[in-house]
Amino acid sequence: MTDEKSGRRRRLRGGGPRAGTIAAFLTPFYLPFLLFYLVPVGYALWQSFRVVRRTGGQFGHAYTTFGGFDQYLQVFRNAEFGGSLGRIALFGIVQVPVMLFVALIMALLLDTPLLRAKGFFRIAAFMPYAVPGVIAAIMWSFLYSPQLSPVVDLLNGIGVSPDFLGPGTVLWSAANISTWCWTGYNMLIMFSALQSIPPELYEAAKIDGASNWAIAWRIKVPIIAPSIILTTVFSIIGTLQLYSEPAVLRQISSNISSTYTPNMLAYAVASGNNYQQAAAISVTIAVITFVLSFGFLKLTAKRAGL
Repeated sequence: MTDEKSGRRRRLRGGGPRAGTIAAFLTPFYLPFLLFYLVPVGYALWQSFRVVRRTGGQFGHAYTTFGGFDQYLQVFRNAEFGGSLGRIALFGIVQVPVMLFVALIMALLLDTPLLRAKGFFRIAAFMPYAVPGVIAAIMWSFLYSPQLSPVVDLLNGIGVSPDFLGPGTVLWSAANISTWCWTGYNMLIMFSALQSIPPELYEAAKIDGASNWAIAWRIKVPIIAPSIILTTVFSIIGTLQLYSEPAVLRQISSNISSTYTPNMLAYAVASGNNYQQAAAISVTIAVITFVLSFGFLKLTAKRAGL
């Protein structure tokens, strides 16, 4: 009996044939994770600390060497990087709350017993997420284009002359595409959290005389606060990674430059063969994303009971 218990303990600690089986099942995940995630991240970090020097003046032989934080100093001195960050900050401050508020309203409506055909509306709301971001941006670009859009023609017919691609509106045109794509995804997370609430809470609230409105805002919303925080963190990360929407709209609008967002700036710099500077921009974006998302999570975790 003692030998059997000790053998069980060794197996639980990772020894024996069971450990080999676990490793065999985990290898298909960890191997691509190592090769296509950790190795590129490490390589980008290494490149960000290197600089290109020349021997014998401007036209001398180029060589790459360790440069410390020189690349990062250039990133923060770059006015285009600061402008792209400001643009993204404005985008996130407006677009993220609007998107999550709409997603919350949709989730609450789907959870109410008064709504019929919930399955149809749930699929309809989630369907835009199934459309790849680039395809969605191309679809919306046709609706924004003055030469092709039936929406623009309709508004022109009633005396309204919209300019969806103007210097003051193109950012919000991109925000509209992101909202259309991701609202259903966030709604589904909130709706799943609502489904886990015991129905007895609603019954007790109704006995106490609570209306459907009071139940929604005083019971449902506080309980699903962790899922709202989760979707907010996802949205912060997605905002700082914005690329597809403005990159597609750039093909039909001169008001979007190649450095319009931080990711577009990194791509433009890399296209100019300045890989070290592009790596430094990418690492800086990653650090800012981590600080903002982790900071928001820490600020709201205690209130949500996380």
